[in-house]
Amino acid sequence: MSTDGNKKQFWKRNTAKVPGSIQHVYGAQHPPFDPLLHANLIKAGNKPQMIPGGKPKKATTFQEFESITSDAWDVGDDDDELLAMAAQNLNIEVVMETANKVIENHSKQQEKQRQDDADASELEEREEEEAHEEEVEEEEEEGEESTPEVSFASEPSPLGDGRLVKSLSEAPIGSPKDAAGERASLHRQQSLPHRPTIPMVARMADQNTSGTPAMTEREASRLDKFRQVLAGPNTDLEELRKLSWSGIPRQVRPITWKLLSGYLPANTERRESTLQRKRQEYFGFIEQYYDSRNDEHHQDTYRQIHIDIPRTNPLIPLFQQASVQEIFERILFIWAIRHPASGYVQGINDLVTPFFVVYVFEYIKEEVENFDVSSLQEEALRNIEADSFWCMSKLLDGIQDNYTFAQPGIQRKVKALEELVSRIDETVHVHMQQYEVEYLQFAFRWMNNLLMRELPLRCTIRLWDTYQAEPEGFSHFHLYVCAAFLVRWRKEILDERDFQGLMILLQNLPTMHWGNEEVSVLLAEAYRLKFAFADAPNHYKR
Repeated sequence: MSTDGNKKQFWKRNTAKVPGSIQHVYGAQHPPFDPLLHANLIKAGNKPQMIPGGKPKKATTFQEFESITSDAWDVGDDDDELLAMAAQNLNIEVVMETANKVIENHSKQQEKQRQDDADASELEEREEEEAHEEEVEEEEEEGEESTPEVSFASEPSPLGDGRLVKSLSEAPIGSPKDAAGERASLHRQQSLPHRPTIPMVARMADQNTSGTPAMTEREASRLDKFRQVLAGPNTDLEELRKLSWSGIPRQVRPITWKLLSGYLPANTERRESTLQRKRQEYFGFIEQYYDSRNDEHHQDTYRQIHIDIPRTNPLIPLFQQASVQEIFERILFIWAIRHPASGYVQGINDLVTPFFVVYVFEYIKEEVENFDVSSLQEEALRNIEADSFWCMSKLLDGIQDNYTFAQPGIQRKVKALEELVSRIDETVHVHMQQYEVEYLQFAFRWMNNLLMRELPLRCTIRLWDTYQAEPEGFSHFHLYVCAAFLVRWRKEILDERDFQGLMILLQNLPTMHWGNEEVSVLLAEAYRLKFAFADAPNHYKR
């Protein structure tokens, strides 16, 4: 057995090298560690105590040793000391010199970019001026007077590049130099899809019907055909679908959507009574179920709806109005209560917006982006709400397996999209496989939201014109639209050479400036794919 003297000798061994360091306890009296401040503490407080003879005082008792080494086994006990040493020894001149070099290089790159932009704008401006001079000379030869000023008449006016101004909102304002700079900027934005430029407000109306439209002879003829079909005692729905496939005029879109969705009967005499009955039925649901939104078994559903509504088209002021958000909350909650197999799923909130906008147009003539819905009569608002609910319900009835547990409908459609793309464009398919991009990573949203997150709302409305006209448009034809949409970006996809670049592109495709023409081309390509593959299932597989 060891004696007390032996114990004392044991605890005195190797005490010159004491492990551990002072550990902070963060709180009101002990703020987080500051290496610069702590450096002085280390210098002043970490030195061993000195005795008058000049030698460091050694720990002579177990209690003293324990108090010094109580944190000997703490992880990272020397981190504070190392940080303090680094902060103390860092040369401020080296830091400033490095920072100045970074700033100088960045400035040079910015200046070079500005110079390139200026050169591109100057070249386009020169080409425009030459083209304009040629036009003026031709007009003078023909004896016609012309003026270079922008026309704000309702008739379409030609732009410098030969396009037509279809509305006041599309007319260029300012000098040719401004227009050239704007086009150069737009070209850069489109060449960099991972940095999209989002306008303050995305116009929701058709590009050829915004503002005060100047209807062409062809558009007037199509509108007359729609009105003739709708005016009969029994609407020919097959003929209405054929007309609607290429787009529906804004003036007749509300009644056409209600008919094609199955909300209204084809018989004209029964429509008014049907509307009254369905609207009363909806508000009966409100009275019966809406007060239960705070019940324990419904509060989670309502809370999720309440969170998602402000995120719906946040850049469009219309959808940020309190009265509109309350309408959406009622529509989504009642739908979720009446469809317990799926309940509310994130993404369904987006599907209300096209119906709501179209049915608002039934009561107003102006644009709807900044329209104050509180200026409408209460009866009109109630009609819009009920009609939006029933038409959304009809849509979801055909794709409800997209939103049931595990969302099997979306899983199947994404797999079908992958197989279809591998057949129609093997290069794109192999390219994405090479960089380990899974279709589910980007196409899940395409199926869940019906491309509403990828396209401006005005394009979605035009797309849904065709979906309403196409048999199983939302459930079946949408697959071919997604395939055509993916292949549409073939060049941009093949230009990306890593996973991150591909995912940024596919989740931020530059469609903000799309209009009816781009959507029509997309739909035509989708129809071609459907014609080639829908009735030939073996084409899906190798």
